[in-house]
This record gives sequence, structure tokens and C-alpha cells, in this order.
Amino acid sequence: MGTRTAGARFWSYAAGAGVVSAAVLLAAAELVALLTAREASPLLAVGSFVIDIVPQPLKELAISTFGEYDKIALLAGLGLAVVVASSIAGVAELVKPVWGVALLTVGAGLATAAILTRAGATTFAFLPPLAGAAAGGAMLWLLARRLRAWRDAASAPSPDPGAVATGSAVAPNRRAFLTLALISAAAAVVVGVGSRAVSVATSSIAGIREALRLPAPRSKVSIPAGAELDVPGLAPLITPNRDFYRVDTALSVPSIDPQTWRLSIDGMVEQPLEITFQELLDRGLDEYAITLTCVSNEVGGGLVGNAIWTGVPVRDLLRAAKPTRGADMVLSRSVDGFTASTPLETLIEDGRDAILAVSMNGESLPFDHGFPVRMVVPGLYGYVSATKWLTQLTVTTFEQDEAYWTPRGYSAEAPIKMSSRIDTPRAGTPIDAGAIAIAGMAWAQTIGIERVEVSIDDGGWQPAELSAPLNDDTWVQWRLKWEATPGTHYITARAVDNDGAVQIQERAPIAPDGSTGWQRLLITVR
Repeated sequence: MGTRTAGARFWSYAAGAGVVSAAVLLAAAELVALLTAREASPLLAVGSFVIDIVPQPLKELAISTFGEYDKIALLAGLGLAVVVASSIAGVAELVKPVWGVALLTVGAGLATAAILTRAGATTFAFLPPLAGAAAGGAMLWLLARRLRAWRDAASAPSPDPGAVATGSAVAPNRRAFLTLALISAAAAVVVGVGSRAVSVATSSIAGIREALRLPAPRSKVSIPAGAELDVPGLAPLITPNRDFYRVDTALSVPSIDPQTWRLSIDGMVEQPLEITFQELLDRGLDEYAITLTCVSNEVGGGLVGNAIWTGVPVRDLLRAAKPTRGADMVLSRSVDGFTASTPLETLIEDGRDAILAVSMNGESLPFDHGFPVRMVVPGLYGYVSATKWLTQLTVTTFEQDEAYWTPRGYSAEAPIKMSSRIDTPRAGTPIDAGAIAIAGMAWAQTIGIERVEVSIDDGGWQPAELSAPLNDDTWVQWRLKWEATPGTHYITARAVDNDGAVQIQERAPIAPDGSTGWQRLLITVR
């Protein structure tokens, strides 16, 4: 084979290596985008950028030529451009090592710019193209290295004039290059297409959620005057959805179409039920103000939040299923396999607003808070009650079944412990001397808070002003006016519930059933 023909052959392989590396770049970017920033797909971001900058006459030409398929034509054109550019990068890497990787990196940089300049770009939008550039650049470097070894072996003079070009020095290098190229190309297709398919599927569910119109609640939460104190640094009475804590076992947030969602109620019941989303809505919705607390919340921690939920009482559904004698627990199951063990009595008693929630603070449940349906139970830690993405309620016994966290060192039953928190001032942030407000939150779900007391420098307990409570299932705000003097001071808070019980002073860890202790802060006053 002539030198020119052989050179052309290796250039074509180098171009293929560049295309495979670009595919790896895009696949890695799609995967990372799926996990961190779904709007950061490089190809789609560049496509949107092109749409933005193309002159109007060209846009009209594309529409008139391709009609409703103009976006598909644009993506096809971009795909062709990627193939051409990556082929050039592959040849450059073969001829001049690192040059091709540099060209690939420049392309990823342009995609990053397109992503970050789009409206709605999130904090981590730079990660997908960065990860893609790293994966694609590494792949191009490896492929070009193996291709050079193959080329050098093929062009090296043989000591045996009768030897053929496919001798022992050539075949291993050729095989190493082709194996890596083929495996990488196949993996890129699977990962890239799979990630994009999952992202598209989720986006379509997002559109369904956005278009969903829930019936108006029959009853609404009334917020009394004085329910919220105006203190800078104090948590709001109603926690915004974006700030509400999230603790669950789902590595990837499930996407569930309400049209296909079903809730089955089975186990120790006379009448097993299966309920659709519409049937749930048809039972009538009501609003409930309920504070949720995670068992992982340390003393003074932020894994607690208050929201106005809209839903249907769980007791109505369970009574329709008619639990049989001996049942004492309901095992709720999420679509992702998580389970929670909730006392049956808690779910069916008239005095407890345990609900299946479909709305949070006036909108359909956010995806990461359980869309389309989750459980919300006042007075119990979330791990034994607040199952998201709910799909099954099994009436059973604590002796027969155990939930997800029980064998992992947590109690099967876990009522929320009364607690209080100091939101302001904060430890480590010096404050100016003078009149300030010491303020925070306190909760004792299902019982309610009677008062909060504050001790300064281990002195006597001073009663704090309380906000007007929404009900006994929600937290309250509190504040105490204090004339701060220069120096360091200890501030301690404790709560007393409506039954007269005082918040437990002794410190206890979160396991097995929630932390206890008074929060005590060291404050510096300037």
C-alpha cells in the first residue's frame, strides 16, 4: 500500500476517533445534566443560541422550507457541524498531539458560554459541558495515542522483506484502537440517548404538572393577626417550597404521571382498594397547616418546615377499606421502594389531620416533595409518616412488618419531640451593642406551645413573646427584646407545651428517635 494511501487511511480513522470523542463528550454532558442541571444540555443550548442569533429572514426561510420540522432540521445541521468539527479535531490530534484536545475543549467552552447566557441557567449549569470536555478530551487523547502506535507499527521497516503489514507488531495496536473506539461509541450512544430520553420524559411530566389544575379546597387555612413576627433573620411562618428541607432516599427524583398513578390499600382489610388520582380529588380537598420535622434534625437545626398542604384525610380511605381486628400499623410505600411505619390509630383518629397531600403552599406538590401524592402526618417524624411519591398503603402489624429505617437503627414509632430554636442572633456573627431581638421558632406538634423562655448568661428564665399560632400542629415564632452589652454572652432557649411539659434539657443524638436538648449559643457583642 502506498504511503499516501496509508496516510489517508489513518486520517480517516483519526476523523472517526474525533467523532467518537465528541459523542463521549455529549453523552457525559447529558448524563451530568440529567443529575445536576437539566437545562444544560450542550447541543440544545447551542441550538437555542443559534435560534436567538439567526437573522429573521433565515428563520422565515427555515420555517417555510421545513415547516414544523425546522427544529429537527436545526438539530440535524448542528449534528453535522459537530461531526465535521470533531473530525478535524481528530486529525489534528493525530498530526499534532494535544491540538485536537484543545479544539475539543474550545468547542465545549463555546457550549458552556451558550448555556450560561441562557435565561434560567442554574448555579451548576457549567458542570455538564465541563464534565463532557474532560471525558471527550481524555477519550480523544487515548484513541489518538493508540492510532499513532498502530500507524508507527505499520510504517516501521520490517527486518524480514517477506513480512506482511499485518504482522505481530501491527495487529495488537489495530485491535486496541478499534476495540476502544467501538466500545466507546456504543457506550456514548447508550448513555447519551438514555440520559436525553429520561430528561425528556421528566420534562413532559413537568409540563403535565404545570398544566394540572386542582379543585379549589372546600376549606382554607385562616392566618390570624399576629401570626408572624417582623424580626430580621427569623424564619418565615410559612416555609417557601424552594427552601423546604428535603431528606429522602431517592437518588433520582421520581417522575410520575398523575393519569397513571394508582394508590392501592391492601393487607389486613376487608375491602382492598385501588384509587386513581382523579378519584382522590373527587373526594374533596381541604387545606391544612402542618409543620414537618425530620428525625435527623439536630438541636437548633433547619430540617423542619411549615407549609399549607391541600389534601384528603387518610382516615376516610382507611375506613373505606375497613381494617381488620389486630392491625396496628400502616406500611406506606413510595414508588422508589421506601417504606414508613405509621401507627394505624394515628391515621384513623378524628383529632389528627393525617392527609394524603396533593398541593403545597398553593401549588401542585413539587417533584422533590412527592408529586403527585405524599403523606403528611402531624406529630410524627417524617421517616415514619411523610412518605413521598406514595403508591401503596398496607394495613399490617408492627410485629409482622418493619419499615425502611427500622433495621437501620431507628425506632419503629417516633412521635416528634418538643423543641425550640434560636434563629437570631447567630453564633459566630458579632452584633452591635444596644437593643436587639432574640428570636426563633418552637414546635410541639399536636399539643402546641404555651410559652418559650430565654436565659441570658445562665440567669433567670424570661418569657418571650409568642406569635399567634395557626393551630397546635404548626410551629410558632417567638422573640425577646434584649439590651445587649459588649462582651460575650450565653443565650439559652426552652419551650413549654400546652400540657405544661418542659422541653427536655438533656442532650440526645438523633438516633433512634430524635434529638433532645436546649439550644445554647455563645454570642459576641461589640
